[in-house]
Amino acid sequence: MGLFANELPYGVLSWTIFLPLGGAFLILLFSSDRMARWIALVFTLIDFCLALPLWYRFDPSKIGFQFVEIREWLPILGLRYAVGVDGISMPLVLLTALLSPICVLCSWHQIEHRVRSFMFCLLLMETSMIGVFSALDFVLFYLFWEGMLIPMYLLIAVWGGPRRDYASLKFFIYTLVGSVFLLLGIIALYFKQGTFFIPEVLFRPYEERFQLLVFLAFATAFAIKVPMFPFHTWLPAAHVEAPTAGSVFLASILLKMGSYGFLRFCLGITPKASLTMAPWILMLSIIAIIYAGFLCLGQEDMKRLIAYSSVSHMGFVTLGIFTFTLWGLKGAMLQMLNHGVTTGALFLCVGILYERTHSRLISDNSGLGKVMPLFVAFFGVFCFSSFAFPGTNNFVGELFVLLGAFEKDKTLGLFLLPGPVLAAAYMLRLLKRTVWKEGEVSPLWDLNAREVFYLLPLLVAVLWVGFCPGKLVEVMEPALMELLKNVKSMS
Repeated sequence: MGLFANELPYGVLSWTIFLPLGGAFLILLFSSDRMARWIALVFTLIDFCLALPLWYRFDPSKIGFQFVEIREWLPILGLRYAVGVDGISMPLVLLTALLSPICVLCSWHQIEHRVRSFMFCLLLMETSMIGVFSALDFVLFYLFWEGMLIPMYLLIAVWGGPRRDYASLKFFIYTLVGSVFLLLGIIALYFKQGTFFIPEVLFRPYEERFQLLVFLAFATAFAIKVPMFPFHTWLPAAHVEAPTAGSVFLASILLKMGSYGFLRFCLGITPKASLTMAPWILMLSIIAIIYAGFLCLGQEDMKRLIAYSSVSHMGFVTLGIFTFTLWGLKGAMLQMLNHGVTTGALFLCVGILYERTHSRLISDNSGLGKVMPLFVAFFGVFCFSSFAFPGTNNFVGELFVLLGAFEKDKTLGLFLLPGPVLAAAYMLRLLKRTVWKEGEVSPLWDLNAREVFYLLPLLVAVLWVGFCPGKLVEVMEPALMELLKNVKSMS
């Protein structure tokens, strides 16, 4: 694959990766909680400003990685510090940079104890997540992959709900098991190719047995992270117990690390094995979509409902990837981003309600249309987006996945149809029961300026992608076409 530096000053991508880490260590120098909040906000906002030029200067006509930086790290082991982005990873870097200051703002008053430690964890998470999407060396990728494990565990274990010990331990064990399989796959590739440099191991003619073993190792790690059925059981507990910022990072970014791994490594390194195992992945994806949809219909806890909806929506992503069609791949990429925006916004809305009513039960948060009209306007758009109402971002992504499914096999497309219907049923049920209520409603204060400030960019993203998805598709399509061409040529 091609490697390009582009016109930006050398090192901008590294600054984007490591600036939050610098802010995290700066927080340790101050004892003031107020100062910790402001440092975290300033550093995440600057990081978002650094990510924007990467987006605007990205050249979709160049096939390969751009803004590449390569430096010797440990030559005796063949390790290099190598980072770069392409049309698959660039949008995910921007999404991470956008959501990070939002997570700081939503925690401004919600987190009242150990604020410095909390903000330290948030900034450490941002560096790890951007690093995962940018790393071009397997050891560097693995370090970033593992780097998010401890801060996410702490977010749940220290600042989580009543069952935080159970939820954090379950998250840690599942993720650690997946990491072991990922490491085994990386080691196998190193002994096969003699390098950890990712572009040098992509699209090589490995024998089928080796591909199958590496695929199983990688797919196990990525399926746990997505999470796919039946590895999904850690997710609802983690979401319910995590603080709002933890839920947003978990749903919007961490789950995408799994689907990114499927795209980048399973399809890019083990295309024959991916095609062989595709029927199983497609079957598990359909089960996740329908099974999680039915579970959502019976939920009374809003956070748990949104958590199960994540399992269903990520089923569309994995299904789109393994249709091996351009429609499916484009739909999967769009849904990775759309789910990050919409589900993150829904968790933010639940967090706003919890600050006012101290309950996540639907029955304790009804009649909001009478007392919180501005909140209901935002919440309504995000709910409609979640079930792919035309004009919202998820409609475009799910439409592309459906087109890919029908292109691959009409029966597959028919099996997929109950998914959007179930999504409409459980989201409309949630919206109806929270907005309307007969009789008197307890007075609540509507959104304040801070809350409007961090919800507004997500609302704009929902409508912008819904009505004008062309720019996103333009950025990702060449990389996806090249990926699909290589997969078909090597299978």
